[in-house]
Amino acid sequence: MNRAAFGALPLIALLLFAIPGLLAQPPQPPSPGQTLSPDQLDGLVAPIALYPDPLLSQILVASTYPLELVQASQWLQRNGNLAGAARKQAAEGQNWDPSVQAMVLFPDVLKRLNQDITWTTDLGNAFLSQQAAVMDAVQTMRSKAQQAGKLSSGSQQTVTTTDGSGAPIIQIEPANPQYMYVPEYDPANIWGPPLYYPYASWFYPPFAGGGYFGFGLGIPIGLYFGGGWGGWGGWGWNAGWGGRNIIVNNNFIHRYNFNAGRGGSLSGRSDWSHDASHREGVPYATHALSTRYGGAARQNLETRAANQQAQSRAGNAQSGGDRVGNRQISRGSSSENRSAFGGVRQGAAARTHSDHGFSSMGAARSGGGGFHGGGGGFHGGGGGGRGGGGGRR
Repeated sequence: MNRAAFGALPLIALLLFAIPGLLAQPPQPPSPGQTLSPDQLDGLVAPIALYPDPLLSQILVASTYPLELVQASQWLQRNGNLAGAARKQAAEGQNWDPSVQAMVLFPDVLKRLNQDITWTTDLGNAFLSQQAAVMDAVQTMRSKAQQAGKLSSGSQQTVTTTDGSGAPIIQIEPANPQYMYVPEYDPANIWGPPLYYPYASWFYPPFAGGGYFGFGLGIPIGLYFGGGWGGWGGWGWNAGWGGRNIIVNNNFIHRYNFNAGRGGSLSGRSDWSHDASHREGVPYATHALSTRYGGAARQNLETRAANQQAQSRAGNAQSGGDRVGNRQISRGSSSENRSAFGGVRQGAAARTHSDHGFSSMGAARSGGGGFHGGGGGFHGGGGGGRGGGGGRR
């Protein structure tokens, strides 16, 4: 072997080592309606698994109403001048599920959920079909992050581990009752590259110097609800890890006027149940879910239409607007604000009783518009994410 050939051996060896990794394809989401394995669920929930329990719970609920999340994002873009209590009060007038209405308080989270609306839809479908397994997957990913030294308490959040019938339960709560700090992390930096399910196609902020976890600027909840709002134990949604479900605080929803009409007779806390009328025609992933919620959706939509008929006529008379279905549309709006889903768009006094004492142990990718057939979600355009953060580990 001549000297040139001998000198090329290290390069050949390097190429042979690198080519398998270069040729490896990222995992693809399974076909719509397919039951996800525990490993696939782990990958699916990874982008939100380290979010504080109140926000995580709200996201899981809101993800079952993906079209309303799109509408809320477009509404927020058109009303970017609203802030604090004015934004909350304006959102009260939108006919969305309370979990979506309250999501406008977290604009960066709402933007992320719209960056990859297919992932968001898949998350909601999985939560509807495999709720307990999704909750288990969150705990699995938290446990792995904690064991790797990448999940701990700090000034932004408090992490506690309790015994849940033999299995550890890791809870994450905001450290400050007046602020929510939304985590910013790349799942690949916490758990490695996805193996069984692709991570959400979000913008993940880079961290220099070996950092892997940060927080956005704190969101002052007091600006929306005022002082004495009850703290995170009284938030509208929280995780019932013992029952592997989401618990809804109906008092919070009624007190702050978040579309309380649907559950007007509910008070205290109750297990969350999906409201099919807010699905807005997005197909369910399985025949079983369609059968379970299809009839309820028709009945609820009829009830909502009847209740809103007089209000709709009055609104048209005052604003000169048009309506598509049960949505008010301003005649002067530009076409660029139209949704990719057929052009449909969205046109408080607090009581003093406390909601303290909540127990969490209680009872495809981004692209163009159009529905993705077969009930597996729908594609939507994505906005930009934001980097930066209030802190890093």
